[in-house]
This record gives sequence, C-alpha cells and structure tokens, in this order.
Amino acid sequence: MSTTLVKPEASTAEPRRGTRRPFRRGPGRWTRLVGLPLLAAVGFLVLVPAGFIVLAAFSEKVPRPGSIGLDLTVDNFRVLADAGVLEAAGNSVLIAVCATVSALVIGGFLAFVTARTDIRCKSFVFLIGLMPMFLPSYVGALAWAILGSPGAGLINTGFRDLGMTGPVDIYSVPGVVMVMALYYAPYAFLMMHSAMSMMNPDLEDAAGTHGGSTWRTVRSVTLPLALPAILGSGLLIFVLIFENFAVSQVLASPGGINTLPTFVYTLMNATPSRGNEAAAVAVVLVAAVVAVTLAQRRVLAKRSFTTVSGKGVKPRTLRLGRLRTPALLAALLYFVLSIVAPLLGLLLSAVRTSPYMSSFGSLTEPGALNITSFVTAVTSDAFVKAAGNSVLVSLLAALGGTVLAFLAGYVVYRTKAVARGALETVSMIPLAIPAVVLGIGLLWTWLVMPVPVYGTLWVLIIGFVAVQMPQGFRGIASAIQSTDRDLEDSAVLLGAPRLRAISFVTLPLLRVAVSSTFLLLLMLSMRELTVPLFLYTTDTETLSIAIYDQFENGGALREASATALVYCLIMFVLSYLPRRLGAKKGAHGA
Repeated sequence: MSTTLVKPEASTAEPRRGTRRPFRRGPGRWTRLVGLPLLAAVGFLVLVPAGFIVLAAFSEKVPRPGSIGLDLTVDNFRVLADAGVLEAAGNSVLIAVCATVSALVIGGFLAFVTARTDIRCKSFVFLIGLMPMFLPSYVGALAWAILGSPGAGLINTGFRDLGMTGPVDIYSVPGVVMVMALYYAPYAFLMMHSAMSMMNPDLEDAAGTHGGSTWRTVRSVTLPLALPAILGSGLLIFVLIFENFAVSQVLASPGGINTLPTFVYTLMNATPSRGNEAAAVAVVLVAAVVAVTLAQRRVLAKRSFTTVSGKGVKPRTLRLGRLRTPALLAALLYFVLSIVAPLLGLLLSAVRTSPYMSSFGSLTEPGALNITSFVTAVTSDAFVKAAGNSVLVSLLAALGGTVLAFLAGYVVYRTKAVARGALETVSMIPLAIPAVVLGIGLLWTWLVMPVPVYGTLWVLIIGFVAVQMPQGFRGIASAIQSTDRDLEDSAVLLGAPRLRAISFVTLPLLRVAVSSTFLLLLMLSMRELTVPLFLYTTDTETLSIAIYDQFENGGALREASATALVYCLIMFVLSYLPRRLGAKKGAHGA
C-alpha cells in the first residue's frame, strides 16, 4: 500500500460567513452605525444651542416659538464698538491675567511644599490645597461680600472698632482678583502637585553635584521641569476665570465693573431685551475662549519634558530649616482666607438678629444672637421645594450624564464605529463655550422646540447634562482606556452576547470610575448656578438659585446665610463621598 502526500491547494473561495474567524475583536458589525444616533443625540444637546447663538448673532430677530428670523445681518456686531464692551473686555482680561498669576503662585507654593519639602503638618497642608474646591466660588464670593463690603463689611467694622478706617473694598478689581485666585488656586495645586511628585530627581542630583545651591537648583531645574503643568494649569485657570459669571456678578457688578459675561447678562435682561447683540458679544467671547484653548494645546504640544522613567522614582525632599514654620503659616493664611473667614462670616450673618452691625461690641447685647435662622431656613416651604428640586434634578442629570458619557466613551474607545472621532470632539465642545453663553442657547433652543419641557425640571436636567458632558466623558473614557478589553472579549469568545459581556464584565470592572463620575456630576449639578439662571421658573427654583436670589434681593440676609451654610454642608458631603470610594478602591487594590 502506497501513500502519496499531496500539498493542499490554497482555497480561493471565500470562507463561509461565521467560519472566517472563530473570534473577532470588537463588539461586532452593528456597532459601525451605533455611533451615528449617539452623535446625533450629543450633537443636539450641544450644537443646537450653540447654533441658535450664532443664528441670533447674525439675525434681526431673537429665536422665538414660531418665529426664527432668517434675515441675516451683521449690524448686531456694531455693539462691539460700544465703549461698554471694550471696557468689559479690558476688565475681563485684566482680572483673568492677575487672578491667574495669583492662583498659580498660591497653588504652586502649596504644591511645592507638600510634594518636595519637609513642611510641618504636610497632610493637613495637602488638604488645605484641596478644601476650597468644596466651597462653590459664588458662595465664597457672597461670603466675601459680607466680609469686605466697604460700608458694612465685617472686616471694615472691626477696623472701625479699633479707631482705624476700613481698608477693604471687595467690590473692586483687586477684590475680585483675590476671590477668583482663592477659589481657582486648587486647580493649579492639583496639576502641579502631580507633576512635582513624579519628578525624576536625577537632574536635580546632577545640578547639586556640579555645585548648584539648593535654591538655584529649584529655580534652574525643578521649576523648568514643572513648566508643562504650570502652563497647562495657567491656561485652564485663565479660561475658567475669563468666562466666570457668578463671582463677577456678585462682586464686580456692584462696584460698577463689567466683564464680558456680566455684560452679556445685562444685555439679556435689558428692557427691551437686546438678545441679538448679546449673542454677538457671546460669539466673540466663545472665539476668545476657543483661541486660548487652542493656544494651550499648541504650547503644550511643542514641549516634551520627560520626568518619569521606568526606574523607581523618589523625589528629593528639600529641608526647609528655619522656613518650616513660616511656610506653614503661609499655608494657614490661605486656609483662613479661603475657608475659615468666609464660613465664619456666613455663620455670624446667620446668627445675628439685626442685619446691621455698627460694631462688634453690639454682639454682646442681650438677644443679639440666636440660631433660629437655621430652623426658619430649613423648614421654609421655599427651602424644602428648592432642596427637593436640586436633589431631583442633580440625581437625574448625574444619572443621564453618566449613562451618556459611558455610551460615548465606549463607542469612541472600544469600537470602530463611524464618526467616533466626531463624537469625542462634540462631547468636549461645551468646555470651550462659557456657561453664560450655553445657558442663553439652551433657553432659546427649548423655547423654540415643539417639546413642552421649558418651565419644567426636565429642561434643567437636559441643560446640566449638556454643560457637564466633557467632565463625564473624560471621567469614563480614561477608565475605559486603562481597562484591558481582552476580559470582555473573552466573555464573548465563551459565547456571551456582547451586551451581556458589557453588563457583566466591563461595567463591574468600571464600577468605581462610573460611580465616581456619577458623584462628580451630582456635585457639579448641585453647585451649578449660571445655566439654571436662564432656565428656571418659580416652580423649578434650585438651591443655588434660591441662595443667589436671597443675597441679590438683600431682604433675608440671615436666612440666606443659613441656607448657604446648609448648602455648603451638603456640598462637603457630596465631595467627600468620591474620596471615600477612592480610598476603598485603593484598599481593595492593595
């Protein structure tokens, strides 16, 4: 019996469907199109409001139900030659530049002493760098209005008690700059602390070996190595302050100082409303923010600083010597100005029976102090309703935002879907649109749309989801990028449908990131003021709006201060939860 070996011929026939590959990476062919409806949904939330702003800027009519003006004109941009606009633009730039530099100095100092030195109470100083983030900036501004008002401010009252003239005027450019710097310094602290903690000490050791003194090494090596973090945080803070509306409205407007966001708000609330001109100014405001954002990317893209290698990294610890105590005192001064003094000011305003106080000695009079304002504030129908609205809107907005962010992040980073790049770009667009501009766009959008959501809580939920889309997307996307997809694919290989694999493998793996994103969006929704300012009605008032209205009207300062303190307590709890979850994650992972 003979055997002939025959070389098998290469088959030219297409393999049968389903037998080409026993396993195919990726969720499947259907996901090629799943990005399109998702892009349409996110685009509708973000691009339609922005489109109404552009349309109104070039139209003779403000978008209204049943009347969208298509008579294009550029006359609205004549408002840019108005002296008020030029003055507001100059003030915005001046405040943003000065406050950014101040915030960088504060945040950089705290980051350096906690990451690279042997400062006393290092853990507490680290918390000092973070704690101002727990206090919404506009609540801090309201508190500083109580402390630093040139007439009845508590600080000036104290100086008058000592026989001196009150030196503080918070309703001035230096006052606005100080408050902005206090509450945006944590952004610089976080970014610089991370960079300095991971810095490779080899270059610093080399500088020391060649005779460089400690401070010369810091100036010539350490700070240049931290330059990307300094530039990145500086440009981010500049954009955030440039588009800030709440602090400027509380502190700058009473002093007759207009900024571009407050100027847009003033045009919208003029009688008759100058919505088209407001839209024209808003377009310029967006263009400025986009230009700065692009400059940020361009500057950082040109630089490459390698400070972390594959070797273990242990940054050098600089001994402060006699400067340990002064450094701690400087950190405590920031803690007092950003947290202690504002909260004490709110507390004193809440427990004082008389809204007027000529001197601190009057506080010792019988009946000068009581705490009934807290009971009055938290048991009032307005508080209960506003608190209920805030909690309901924040929960639903955080839930909707988390689900949408997860879907967008999954499609962008786990599929080959069509237009996934466009989906990522559109998801990040709200970061470049000031909240005051997006608020106007959302107002016009939901006034025009034949969907009866304006005047309900749903319009607030939709607005919050749109505004916070970048934060939700980045929180989920970074977790998806750091999670190996082979685990999910293994489940599919073993026969599980893709959706089942996502539900029982991917989601449990991302549960910490998803829950942290949910809590982050919940906190941001609770503290959001600018967007609901354009969308709320008397039936849909939230806590942030209630506090703002109470302070603006000035008729119930005690209750407003008490409500603000309760609000801060709620914010602190919401801010604390993600840290606890993070700690549990670290413990489990250890």
